[in-house]
Amino acid sequence: MKQVYAPGCALMIYKPQLAEKISEFLNKDLENIPNHMICCKHEPNLEKDTKVLNTCPGCDRRYRELYEGISTVSLWEILAESDTFSFPDYEGMEMTIHDACPTRTEERVHIAMRKLLQRMNIKIIEPKNTRTKSICCGDSFYGILTVEKVKEQMRKRSEEMPCDNVVVYCVSCIKSMHIGGKKPRYIVDLLFGENTDIGTFEPDEWHDEIQRFIDAH
Repeated sequence: MKQVYAPGCALMIYKPQLAEKISEFLNKDLENIPNHMICCKHEPNLEKDTKVLNTCPGCDRRYRELYEGISTVSLWEILAESDTFSFPDYEGMEMTIHDACPTRTEERVHIAMRKLLQRMNIKIIEPKNTRTKSICCGDSFYGILTVEKVKEQMRKRSEEMPCDNVVVYCVSCIKSMHIGGKKPRYIVDLLFGENTDIGTFEPDEWHDEIQRFIDAH
């Protein structure tokens, strides 16, 4: 089975240098994992029986649901079982976690994410609505509701988080939790000991930025 690594549009916009670090680790640990840079919203042109290693929840869902013969595995599942990745130690710091919409049905991802946090010595405080019962961060309503209504949904979901520090594994969730008044902690940043940058966060500007990248890839 051929394997490829798809960093996803959002990570490439957010911190392409971290996407490169992930690629370097995968090629050192698993060997010969080429990058796949075609956006998952376009025909991937991948051979059947290809497994896509991904960091984006949206990519995970679209590749496994839309393209025949393509399977997926998240980076989180790989790292959760890794004997070679060097995990930072957050010394028991309390954080809550927001599970991304596209992986709501994927308990394999929920389990792996929590194992990663445990391996980084992070104490997890679960919100009421979590794992398979997780509620959208609000971003999925973009284009359906007015921007102000979208922000209301973001604030509503953020208010459900029991800690100020909220672990997310979707870049758009960074924006939502920030708008909602929380401190988002993106899992890739946590894994590499970096701070989470907010960057562009106004919904119109962020979605325009994503769309430009999608169109170019």
